[in-house]
Amino acid sequence: MHSEWSQAKIQFRILYRVFLLRVVDLELLSDSDPTRRIGQFLTTFASVSILLILPALVYLFFGGGMLMTVRWMYEHFLIETTMTVASLIALLNWDAAFPDKRDMLILGPSPIRRGTLLTAKVVAFLVAPCLAAVAMNIFVGIFWPIFFRSNNAGLLDALRAWPAYWVTILLVSAFSAFTVLAFQGIASNLMPRQLFLRLSPFLQAAVLSLFVSVYFLEPSLESPQALTSPQNQRLLEFLPSYWFLAIFNQLNGSVHPALAPLERKGWIGIAVAGFGACAALLLSYVRVMRALVEQPDIPPSARSIPWWPRLASPLTQAITFFSLRTSLRSRRHRMILGFYLGLGVSCAVGYANRFLGGFHSVDRTTVSVSFLLVSIVTTILTIFSLRVVAALPISLSANWIMRTTQIRPARDYQKAIRISWLVLGLAPPLLLMAAILVAAYPWAPAFGHILLMLSLGFLLVELCLFTFPKVPFSSSYLSGKAQIDFVFWVCLMLIFRLLADGAGIESRMLRHVRSFTGLILVVAIAAIVTRYLNESRASSTDDLLFEDEDSSELTSLRLK
Repeated sequence: MHSEWSQAKIQFRILYRVFLLRVVDLELLSDSDPTRRIGQFLTTFASVSILLILPALVYLFFGGGMLMTVRWMYEHFLIETTMTVASLIALLNWDAAFPDKRDMLILGPSPIRRGTLLTAKVVAFLVAPCLAAVAMNIFVGIFWPIFFRSNNAGLLDALRAWPAYWVTILLVSAFSAFTVLAFQGIASNLMPRQLFLRLSPFLQAAVLSLFVSVYFLEPSLESPQALTSPQNQRLLEFLPSYWFLAIFNQLNGSVHPALAPLERKGWIGIAVAGFGACAALLLSYVRVMRALVEQPDIPPSARSIPWWPRLASPLTQAITFFSLRTSLRSRRHRMILGFYLGLGVSCAVGYANRFLGGFHSVDRTTVSVSFLLVSIVTTILTIFSLRVVAALPISLSANWIMRTTQIRPARDYQKAIRISWLVLGLAPPLLLMAAILVAAYPWAPAFGHILLMLSLGFLLVELCLFTFPKVPFSSSYLSGKAQIDFVFWVCLMLIFRLLADGAGIESRMLRHVRSFTGLILVVAIAAIVTRYLNESRASSTDDLLFEDEDSSELTSLRLK
């Protein structure tokens, strides 16, 4: 009995380490040690924690006391940020806690109990968001509780702020992970497995965009008047961050009557999320385990008539379908796409609501400036995010296939890539914008704005092609280049004001046909010139670029 327990313990440790390291995609590592990359991620979160304590240091040395509403604001901000980070990490590890065909085929014949496998998967899934939350609060949890102490509290009561804060952080992380588990488990049990696998990328991207949007667009209700207002009660039922604000104040001994109704909702929410996650996991392991091995993940299509119109060359269709399926089926590619679109559009909507007066147009003869700003940002981010994920190879075999099957010059591949990016990166936002414009605004300014976005989209695609002489999702890269371009985000945040001014200029020019026609012509001419430069460069070579290599440089020491 003792030997069986020891063996199960060793198996659990090995499986737990393997499942925990799956949080990091091994194909994106610049070295062979995934634990080192996890350490880098935790260091990044700890660096964010240092930035978050700067206001606390200012209050500590210069600010003096803190009002209750200000204290609630900082408490809610830290709790909400931790909840968002834990949710994103859980989404990044989307399929980790559920049965996997590879694990069943490899570990199924081995003498490992299902309970050991399930426990290792669940613990690894829960530890990942908790580690991120702890790392992000490693310095925050030391300095900020100094100001979160209850008023007129003694020494022992004042010390409650530190354990209360850390318990709340762990509860927030567990609630976020349980919520993601429960949502995915309910969806996988209600739908057939093949249908769930087809819809899983869309569900993951939608949930990620929802979390990011809620974080940036959530209203500020950190006051007794806002928390007790009757018109806000319905909204508070769907904002868990305020539940945990109440739980923290309850544990801290500084509970306010305005927070009392939210405490109960918080504890009920934790219990419901935990029970739903456990039930979904058990049902998945009972129902899906056998079908996982016996049934194919995605059955072949039964269509006898091809649904894709033969309007393009076979090379264009092949690259378009390859890019589309890679974006939908690859976890890291769709996560980056969802992150870019969710974060960018949420920031644009928040900026429009706060500084541009919302989306209600006072002048019904033109399109509102807020909608123009959001549509411009959406067009830019959709094309740019497609350019970013196209640099990440889906697998090594894709590089070999594209390399060995190149029988056409580079300009034919660039033409195919251009069409595929127009179909995948420009057509979806344009169709969405057209539907909204036709339904909410007059047809004349709506048609003009669509033409401008079409010209802007062509220009952006040509600019992306100018810096990308490769085949999407199949070219290798140097270590460290497959990371999110933080410089772009800094520039985007800084030019939000310029984009808003540009949207205002467009709104005024929409009233004058000649001026707006000139604007469209300027953007279209810029796109034509950029395309000419791309085609000239592509015509100068017949070979595609499949490798990123550092230029060999010799540095002379000038020794005599």
